[in-house]
Amino acid sequence: MIRILLVDDHPIVRTGLRALFENFGDIAVIGEASSGEEALAFVKDNPVDVVLCDLRLGAGMNGAQTTVAIRKLSKPPHVLILTTFDKDSEILACIEAGAAGYLLKDVSAQTIVDSIRQAAAGHMVLAPEMAQRVVEGMRRPKIELTAREKDVLAQLATGAGNKQIAKALFVSEATVKTHLVHIFDKLQASSRTDAINKATEHGLL
Repeated sequence: MIRILLVDDHPIVRTGLRALFENFGDIAVIGEASSGEEALAFVKDNPVDVVLCDLRLGAGMNGAQTTVAIRKLSKPPHVLILTTFDKDSEILACIEAGAAGYLLKDVSAQTIVDSIRQAAAGHMVLAPEMAQRVVEGMRRPKIELTAREKDVLAQLATGAGNKQIAKALFVSEATVKTHLVHIFDKLQASSRTDAINKATEHGLL
């Protein structure tokens, strides 16, 4: 019997998944959680084989952060991400966090069931095209921004001009310009819009 924990901030999703698994004799839903924090607490106190976890869980820990926390336990269950989001940076973040796989919610019910069985057996679960994207993402050089550069980037994404950014961060416009030069250089961006787009692609926004 594969014991699973459902983690999703939408009760109707958890209800649907629970109903799905009732049709399979080798899978038992032993718990539900609406947040990463609830999931971690449950896993600490109960024997779970697979955690089926959404990526975005509202306030608090997201799916990748939940995966990291769970995988740090002494006898951690496998974590399988089930979500509607397929941004490369988010897929890569979850795999790097230790997730056993990443599924989109538009896959068939049978695919979800088969994936849980594979994850429980210790196998990685990724569609071929998604695996290729993960490999490409790992080969891509990682972009590291300083805390202040991230602050400037966040302001930039709101459409703020240099003067507004300077006022919001309590620095001079010259300082903002210096940070923007560094941000553009690291992202290899040619404009403010290009910087925002590339930052989003790399999961920096």
